[in-house]
Amino acid sequence: MQARLIKMKYTADKQESYCVLTIEEENINSLLAPHLKSEFVIIKNEGAKNLILNLEKVKFVDSSGLSAILTANRLWSEEGSFIVTGVENENVKKLISISRLDTVLTIIPTVSESIDYIAMEQIETQLNTDSDIEE
Repeated sequence: MQARLIKMKYTADKQESYCVLTIEEENINSLLAPHLKSEFVIIKNEGAKNLILNLEKVKFVDSSGLSAILTANRLWSEEGSFIVTGVENENVKKLISISRLDTVLTIIPTVSESIDYIAMEQIETQLNTDSDIEE
């Protein structure tokens, strides 16, 4: 019996101040979660300052998928932002709510609003840095 190599379908739009990772799968389950975790580590190691995880095509997430998402949240907790966007499917919304991840994760409705959020955070950081210098 041969082991099947499972590949996760996604797109990664890497910009200077952020990366948008769009999952092109309907399910984030125990088969795909390890690949997703690996991709998060690769993106972080490549120097992405902020990550936007776009779930607009995702219709199901199991506990392994939630664990993968929490891995990204930890990776970007020290420096930068991790944002989950496109949480449109009712099943995914319910799971995030039931697991209370809506209190842990930064969830923003759209990719463009997420990009704006990162831009505002960068302006705020710069203003705080400038005011520290002046004191």
